Amino acid sequence: MESFLLFFAFIAALMLFLTTGISVAVAMGMIGVLGTILFISPNALAQLSSITFSNSTSFVLMVVPMFVLMTEVISSSPIGAQVFRTTQLWLGRFPGALGMGTVLTSTGFAAICGSSPVTAAAIGKIAVPEMIKQGYSQRLAIGATAAGGTLGILIPPSVALILYGVITETSIGKLFIAGFLPGAMIAVLLCLTFLIIALVKPEMVPVTKIKVKWSERFISLKSVLPIIILVIFVMGSIYTGFTTPTESAAIGASTALVIVGAMGYLGRKNILQILSNTVKTTGMFLFLVIGGVFSAFVLNRLGIPQSMASSLLGLDIPGWVIILLINLLLLVLGMFLDPMSILVIVIPLFFPTVTALGYDPVWFGIMVTINIEIAAISPPVGFNLFVLKSVVPDVSLGEIIKGALIFIIPLLIGLILIILFPEISLYLPNRM
Repeated sequence: MESFLLFFAFIAALMLFLTTGISVAVAMGMIGVLGTILFISPNALAQLSSITFSNSTSFVLMVVPMFVLMTEVISSSPIGAQVFRTTQLWLGRFPGALGMGTVLTSTGFAAICGSSPVTAAAIGKIAVPEMIKQGYSQRLAIGATAAGGTLGILIPPSVALILYGVITETSIGKLFIAGFLPGAMIAVLLCLTFLIIALVKPEMVPVTKIKVKWSERFISLKSVLPIIILVIFVMGSIYTGFTTPTESAAIGASTALVIVGAMGYLGRKNILQILSNTVKTTGMFLFLVIGGVFSAFVLNRLGIPQSMASSLLGLDIPGWVIILLINLLLLVLGMFLDPMSILVIVIPLFFPTVTALGYDPVWFGIMVTINIEIAAISPPVGFNLFVLKSVVPDVSLGEIIKGALIFIIPLLIGLILIILFPEISLYLPNRM
């Protein structure tokens, strides 16, 4: 019982710090320092600094700046727009073709991006104005883009999966491979949602008949080649065991530079902007990791995760009930915290319980990631909602939220399917 009281005290202290306007990373760092002084010993601060240094300079974390660099390089090119055009040509005869094309473009972009806000912003700039121009419901256009953008969290190379792997010491390579089938499944669910809306409420989705020659369709496929090349180089090398995730990240960043450079989009000004964005994003990520290390040090020294695991395992309830409660907690936190912060706060506390119950850590990572996908479009703090607000400033935030809420349903269905059928996420990594 004491462990749960300390857990709620930790959450309360965190929320109190956040109300002052400071970042989650700083708040967790302050809790770590104060907790060390008050509950352990001021002398333990030396040990805390040593652990922080060793964690933040880990070779595994080199994967972050490399994948972020790859994302920034790809985002600086028109690859997203070209893929969107290709999906239009191939899906033109279907009801809701532009909406489904937006989801599929987001899926392809997510496979070389790894970031939900970047995916939503890059595709939103292209898709939302075009869909509104074609007569689509404004709410539906924004909702499809917001939901499609969440795939950047799940489909590798995912920054969220990297952070989960670092926190839990789970194989990042296996997490990446595990994200493919669930990501594809959720993309299909989002497309089906759009198709159903188009059939049930045709007034929200105009009928568009694009007459295109088959030769033009096949020629358009060349725009997908950069994505295919990067996926083969990055994920293919991990799956075959040819490289580690860190090495494949370096290969991916180098390949992206070559591809975009060959396309003629790497001017001096562009390169400086790419490097600047890479440093900022990497710094933010590492800052969050360090804050997490600070708070995790105190929690572990006080034995809170272990005590919580023992208490929960001692209850006469089945394991699936505990998993359900963790999911509910994640969904609630998703309304108030950004995805990365949720990972840093929740995972160190509940991971020991989940593994003690016999659940696969890779499966748990995918389940948690889908939860934070939902968080990305959950009001009032959903990151993708504010990203799209910047893309379409003349649309009210309320309208953006209403559009996004429609697509939370297929994400929840995807979450339920992953919980009921773990093999969806474990099939590929179990064959590595």
